[in-house]
Amino acid sequence: MENADIEDAWARAPGEAARWLHELDPDHCYSGFEPPRNPDSAWLLHAMYAWEEGLVTTTHDDVHQSVTAAGLVEPADPAADVPGDVGDLLEGAIVTGTELGRSGDPGAGWRRLRWRELARGFGEPVVPEGELPGNRCLRQGHPTGSWSAAIQPPAEGCLDRESWHRLVGVLLRHSPAGADTRCLAYYCPLVTADWDNETVLAGRLGDAARLYDHPGMASCPSDLWSADRSWVVYCDWDLWGTKVVGPTELVEAVLADPELEGVRLPWTR
Repeated sequence: MENADIEDAWARAPGEAARWLHELDPDHCYSGFEPPRNPDSAWLLHAMYAWEEGLVTTTHDDVHQSVTAAGLVEPADPAADVPGDVGDLLEGAIVTGTELGRSGDPGAGWRRLRWRELARGFGEPVVPEGELPGNRCLRQGHPTGSWSAAIQPPAEGCLDRESWHRLVGVLLRHSPAGADTRCLAYYCPLVTADWDNETVLAGRLGDAARLYDHPGMASCPSDLWSADRSWVVYCDWDLWGTKVVGPTELVEAVLADPELEGVRLPWTR
């Protein structure tokens, strides 16, 4: 019933509704439209978690190799569902521990690990200059590509559930119409697997928190924006960060929220 309610609250809209975003970012490469800083922007860093009893040198890939060698899981057939060249590439690929799509607090025994805490321990920037939040960040935390098994690293392509709900709360407080603010949500083809049609949904900001668990999607929207285009939330399918574009007052509220971890990246568009 709840899933049906989400689908009822967010009706399919014409794909043309996203054309203005395409015009702002014509080279989006099917992973989401990045709006420019207008007038201000910040990046939310997807949440990561650490095992409370401490870190270990064993990586997610080590665990995967061990359970596979012990016969506890069936080895994946790299060529089963993909073309031959891609199957050859995937054979021997490293299990990084990074999830693709939705993520959230793993529960008892885990604590929130801030990017800033990890970066400070390594003596490196949270996001290197010139980079976007992604796998080139915090490299000392995954030097071989795979994270410690005692860390749940940031998910790729989707803001974590708790941060999404918190962000919607900030947007509600900074939108004059509040919960009745008309919004549109765009899902990129890498989420929908629909390469022929733009997938756009229309609904209310008051229903945006539940949109995170839309039964037809594996992720939060690639872009969510108010109908008056006063703010845009952008989540690239290849990144570990979500961009919020809008008035400086909104951006500063996002950065000041104690449950969100955000940064300004002045070198981004």
